[in-house]
Amino acid sequence: MEISDFVEYAKSIVETVSDFYVGSEELVEKVLSASLTNGNVLFEDYPGLGKTLLAKVFARSIGAEFTRIQFTPDLLPSDITGTKVLRAGAFVLQKGPIFTHVLLADEINRSPPKTQSALLEAMEERQVTIEGETLKLPNPFFVLATQNPIEQEGTYPLPEAQIDRFLIRLSPGYPEDVEEEMEILRRRILWRRDDPTSDVKPALNLDEFIRMQNMVESVYVDEKILRYISELVRATRNHEMVELGSSPRGGLALLKMSRALALIDGRDYVIPDDVKRVALDCLSHRIILKIEHEVEGIKAEKVIEDVVRSVQIPKGDMDEV
Repeated sequence: MEISDFVEYAKSIVETVSDFYVGSEELVEKVLSASLTNGNVLFEDYPGLGKTLLAKVFARSIGAEFTRIQFTPDLLPSDITGTKVLRAGAFVLQKGPIFTHVLLADEINRSPPKTQSALLEAMEERQVTIEGETLKLPNPFFVLATQNPIEQEGTYPLPEAQIDRFLIRLSPGYPEDVEEEMEILRRRILWRRDDPTSDVKPALNLDEFIRMQNMVESVYVDEKILRYISELVRATRNHEMVELGSSPRGGLALLKMSRALALIDGRDYVIPDDVKRVALDCLSHRIILKIEHEVEGIKAEKVIEDVVRSVQIPKGDMDEV
């Protein structure tokens, strides 16, 4: 696959999603970049902003097998991974909905920690263990999860170990202007129903998407970029407002996302702007603020903005690679 082919496929995916989801193309490109590295995405925002619609439309646009799990307080781990059942005198494995390419974990914080933890092994190692038997998940496999950040009654906050497994955290946000609000209404009239995802035609087939994923691994990353990423991550640990900074997994997230974004932009090498573009999305959910700053209402995003401003941007001939 040539870079021009990759760019055309990426453009086709973004356009397909944008035909159904009214919102930022930048957001869609970041979801695409994460999926190209089999990265898990956490959508965190207020109700009714299209998080579930975006996840469903994106999954269908890349031609992958798609399953949705509605997380509820009574959901059990076996409801996700599967279990062994007795049939004709023998125990037979009955696979759960996690055996798919794209798993939509809707309102993931509605289920207790024991059920949430059923996803940990799958999100990190792309495998699950059922009654002592380890089974590989299909390729590709990644989780698109949604959660509501304001309604805390009846919810279970995600443990830090699980939050760290999400490559990026995104917030769709409210429509930018009245025209976007009107476009949502126009499309509802056009579709004649609330959920139009059955009309989504894949922009490419699964084999082509896997070829796109493989191509991301060939993107060149200069030593100066590696140092820049490392300094950003380390700076989160030294910030005066931070109790616990980003793990090395945050640096890996920056590396993966910047390589995918570079290809989407038609380059086979990473520049500093690729890294800066996703710093908030990759790092803000990986830090814990000191309690006194949380009480003051300081957000993790502000810390990451400070970090990006404070770390020197590498100079050199990277644009000419």
